[in-house]
Amino acid sequence: MVAIPVGDTVQNASMKFTMKQSPLFIAVPVFLIVAALLNATIAVADVRHDAESAVLSLQQNPSAQKYPDDMKSLDLVFEVARRYFSNNEREKGDKFYLLALQKSQIIESMLRTPEVSSLQSSPDPDLPKKTAGDEPAFEPATGQDYKTIVGSKGVYIVEKIDTIRRVAAKLGVTRQQLRSMNGLDAKAFLKIGQKLAYNNRKIIPQRMKNGIIVNIPDRTLYYFQQGVLVSSLPVALGSPTKNEKYVWQTPLGKFRITAKVKNPTWTVPPSIQTEMEEHGKEAVASMPPGPENPLGKYAIRTSLPGILLHSTTRPSSIYSFSSHGCIRLSPSQMEEFFPQIKVNTRGEIIYKPVKLAVTENGRIFLEVHPDAYHKGASLVALAREMVEKHKISEMVNWDKLKSVVKQKNGVAEDISL
Repeated sequence: MVAIPVGDTVQNASMKFTMKQSPLFIAVPVFLIVAALLNATIAVADVRHDAESAVLSLQQNPSAQKYPDDMKSLDLVFEVARRYFSNNEREKGDKFYLLALQKSQIIESMLRTPEVSSLQSSPDPDLPKKTAGDEPAFEPATGQDYKTIVGSKGVYIVEKIDTIRRVAAKLGVTRQQLRSMNGLDAKAFLKIGQKLAYNNRKIIPQRMKNGIIVNIPDRTLYYFQQGVLVSSLPVALGSPTKNEKYVWQTPLGKFRITAKVKNPTWTVPPSIQTEMEEHGKEAVASMPPGPENPLGKYAIRTSLPGILLHSTTRPSSIYSFSSHGCIRLSPSQMEEFFPQIKVNTRGEIIYKPVKLAVTENGRIFLEVHPDAYHKGASLVALAREMVEKHKISEMVNWDKLKSVVKQKNGVAEDISL
């Protein structure tokens, strides 16, 4: 007999166990521990084996070709699983093996019941497909979130005082994209009730258990709690302007929240005072709370010198590079975001102009932004590097990849072959 702490997991078969009896310990036979470990290993192996058998059976079944889209999706998911597994990324591989098994079971069910509609039916063929069969049979552990893409295609209905710039800021898209999708002239005026198509799909660039990620190229803030993405918010960031006198670019690096202030007083940095004078304005050392204060109603201080997360009196500046380095949020979104954040919350500002994701449906998405701060990276090279890292070269439509890189429209696009 050995004793293990309740709730702990066995880390090493050779670890020593205490025989001391206490309320925190229970006695467990050694053979039960070994059996549990063996069963866990066998269970994972069974999923892989079952998936391989099920996929092979369907591939050899002529009737399955009645559902070409579903078989294509199944083959893609199965290939992703094999590649992750062969690349020793077992956890990801097992996840896709399980999805392949689920898809196989649904196709088999469809063959038995012909009237069941195709798995791939969806109002938007570009989006990752969501069906009952695509939901994982296992429940992810609390705090895990397997979502890779946020945002969507949609239609926005114009409200009073809306302009193209203001709508683009609300949705987290560029004005150029909004005009292009809706065939609008650069000087077009919007009418109340007018419908505007948009696409603000984005790939989550990096995860953390609890805290904030800000990716500069996509001008978006991602907030996580217990590993789950709680919100993704468009922001305004530092201007690319960089010369001997001023550097307004938002700095990269890790930080923590040091204070939260409602109705803040703005202490004007000396560099901005100098800029005021150069533009013929009166230089002020501080500005009290009020409608003229550019910090708006809320300010969140960070450990990065001079860098705040704050509301703004210029909501149309959101989703642009126009601040003096701070991170601006729209007043309405800051109203909700401010109470969620606690002092000492961790965060990181990163720079990823190219992002790639393989969805749970096995679709491959690429998102490319301009190199706003002129870091000099080759966007094509970054995209190729990501494809090679995932070992999905022959699953990618390379013409579509090159087109997405060339457009740099900041939208997650499906580049699956």
